[in-house]
Amino acid sequence: MSIHNDAQQMIKSIIADNMPRHAVENALRAHDFCGKIYLVAIGKAAWTMAQAASDFLGNKLERGIVVTKYDHSQGVLPNIDIYEAGHPVADEATIAATAKCIELTQSLGEGDELLFLVSGGGSALFEKPLDGLGLADIQDATEQLLKSGADIVEINMIRKRFSAVKAGRFAQMAAPAKVFAVILSDVLGDRLDSIASGPAVPDASTVADAQKVVEKYNLQLNDAQRKYLLEETPKTIDNVKTVITGSVATLTAAAEKAASRLGYTPTVLTTTLNCEAAEAGRLMGSIAADTDAGRNTFTRPCAIIAGGETVVTVKGKGKGGRNQELALSAAKAIAGLDGVLIFSLGSDGTDGPTDAAGGIVDGATIAGLKAKGLDVDKVLANNDSYTALGAVDGLIVTGPTGTNVNDVTVILCR
Repeated sequence: MSIHNDAQQMIKSIIADNMPRHAVENALRAHDFCGKIYLVAIGKAAWTMAQAASDFLGNKLERGIVVTKYDHSQGVLPNIDIYEAGHPVADEATIAATAKCIELTQSLGEGDELLFLVSGGGSALFEKPLDGLGLADIQDATEQLLKSGADIVEINMIRKRFSAVKAGRFAQMAAPAKVFAVILSDVLGDRLDSIASGPAVPDASTVADAQKVVEKYNLQLNDAQRKYLLEETPKTIDNVKTVITGSVATLTAAAEKAASRLGYTPTVLTTTLNCEAAEAGRLMGSIAADTDAGRNTFTRPCAIIAGGETVVTVKGKGKGGRNQELALSAAKAIAGLDGVLIFSLGSDGTDGPTDAAGGIVDGATIAGLKAKGLDVDKVLANNDSYTALGAVDGLIVTGPTGTNVNDVTVILCR
């Protein structure tokens, strides 16, 4: 079996092992519900999580709402309304769907319970601007942050300050009903107030923290936006119980298991990879080259695994995502090597504004690019990894996976 077949098997196993169904069921099984149960699910994995809850609760579930990314719904669910909206930037559909969720909470009373299923992507998919702000204010700030190289904690620190539903405010709307939040983490360190910008979690960041982000990335904000940056967010919420059901640790554990099953000795380098994607690619490529040359302690056949979420400071006008840029950057270091492959995968199946989940490269990638008239350094400078990898069959395309627990990068050496 080829190393590419091994990689494809690993990718399938990693995603399958991180589907949230069993984790959601276990969380519900351990919770004592009281009174009538309602559901709101937000994020890229919202439909999958809601399906698991619907199957488990059956007719105990009064009604529910799912808000997920376009093309991420997989069909009708009983007593649940499904809405699709924009990601990674909120759109009019986001505002309309969120209004439906707010309307549901306003019908709740003492003794009712809201099952709140949260996954990554919820920051864009769940939004109501504060008074005096409009959708354009949210969109502009988000787009600036996404292009700046800010990490997800920094991005969401700003987003939540412009929102009527983030930073615990949605849970406050649900009171006096209780909220049981089941969360699929896509944030390093599982920082609850950053996952989907914490709609049911008090905000740990301060006005001073937010101001530092504005200054660091030289964000251009209007007077209305600046006004809200000076107002503190909720710091206590008393009607919420929260459980985390999956994270990057489960992603890297799945990669370990899959690698072992295929005969590789796995090592997890880190679960907190958090830097520029191109820098991470150079690092992983260097480790692969040293392993091939016997200059480190990894012994073939081996799988070297890193989990986390890198960032891209967009300077070019090309198309790509952080995992594709990481993989393409790594390709230079392994050019010409046999039995060495690197792939980088977004567990949700969508890497940046593309239909690819990530990228996969080997010792022949650079030669293949040259044969197509593509210079890897120019491609990276233009942030055009999608075009380049597509030209050499280096894109990983899974479609929406139904889960979202960060990214994983794997070096395979046979």
